[in-house]
Amino acid sequence: MNKKHFWRISTIGLLSFVVVIAVLFTACTQKPKAAAVAKAANKAYYTCSMHPQIHEDHPGNCPICGMKLIKVEVTGNNMDMAMNKIRLTNSQIQLAGIQMDTIREENVGSEKTLTGTVTTDENKAEELSARLAGRIQQLFVRTTGEKIAIGQPVYSIYSEDLQEAEKEYLLAKQQQKVLHNPDVDYQQLISAAENKLQLWGLSPSQIKNIAVSGKVSATTTVLSKVSGTVSEIAVHEGDYVTEGMSILKTQALSDLWVEAQLYASETGSYKENDRVRVAFPDLGGQLINAKVEFVNPELSEASKVNLIRISIPNPQGLIRPGMLAYISIAGGKDHSLAVPVSAILTDGKGSLVWVKNTDGSFSARMIKPGDGNQSYVPVLSGLNTGDIVVTNGAYLLNSEAAFKNGGDNMAGMKM
Repeated sequence: MNKKHFWRISTIGLLSFVVVIAVLFTACTQKPKAAAVAKAANKAYYTCSMHPQIHEDHPGNCPICGMKLIKVEVTGNNMDMAMNKIRLTNSQIQLAGIQMDTIREENVGSEKTLTGTVTTDENKAEELSARLAGRIQQLFVRTTGEKIAIGQPVYSIYSEDLQEAEKEYLLAKQQQKVLHNPDVDYQQLISAAENKLQLWGLSPSQIKNIAVSGKVSATTTVLSKVSGTVSEIAVHEGDYVTEGMSILKTQALSDLWVEAQLYASETGSYKENDRVRVAFPDLGGQLINAKVEFVNPELSEASKVNLIRISIPNPQGLIRPGMLAYISIAGGKDHSLAVPVSAILTDGKGSLVWVKNTDGSFSARMIKPGDGNQSYVPVLSGLNTGDIVVTNGAYLLNSEAAFKNGGDNMAGMKM
């Protein structure tokens, strides 16, 4: 083989090697995009409302916090790639715990953090009392913490007064059927007997069953007139009760209070309806926007401190009475157009928030934040008064967008 022929073969081999490397490099660079397209083809995935970076293809619990994963449907209508919009159903918004707030002027001055405790909302407390005297034969609700609904059996009672009332009702029905005295208004007698039974706690269906059977029951089941979570049971089986005696008490845990204390010298700085931020360390620092509902006008005689109370929603039931809470209240007087801290997502490219559009979809929008406090940050540009931003669950929307467009949520956006 001559030298010229050898160099020709070597050149061809080198060119072939370069072509192979180029093909492999192109395939590698396109692999992430292809993987993203493959993921987007799935119809659903499961994520955690507290840790939206978790994406699983099957139901289960979050590997970080143990919470039950929520299902996110992935359809062609969920993401409008051209308009950079995400659409979620009402059930997805509720399950993900997405909360929103309207942008307005807020106090971005110095802030004070109070340590508070979650308690039940006493305005939502209810009590089931005995309607008549008798002996408790059987309790159907036995433990605190149970949830009861209106119309649910609570206890059965033996009551001679109730038996006499049932006899009067059956007698009036029988007289109407047998006697035909024109001077007697039998229907009025029946209605009076029915009203008496209803006042003593019998439901219309129970009264109807008495009429159908034609017999007086030895015991009568009393149905609940209240709903909620049982907080106290005041009776036991075999107890004698009198009219008005407490049977049980319930609490509605869908709304709760957070109570904290202020020194007397600080009470002048805070007033009712002041907006606050409440964080729960037991729930990974979950934040809730709320407002001061009550400031006690009287100081505690023992400690000379003042009670401050905040009302908070608890639709998912994650917050429990007795939990520790940190309340952040701005005490300065520096007001400006501001956004809650929890709404801002920041990375090396800038800061963005998720805004709810007029058509119900969500869009990412870049903003220029200023210096604020732990609760609110002034917005120098990017938002206007009245814009609705996502204050809780923004990471889930960001994760959803990254899942579908390859991770660059700020592409094409301008300040």
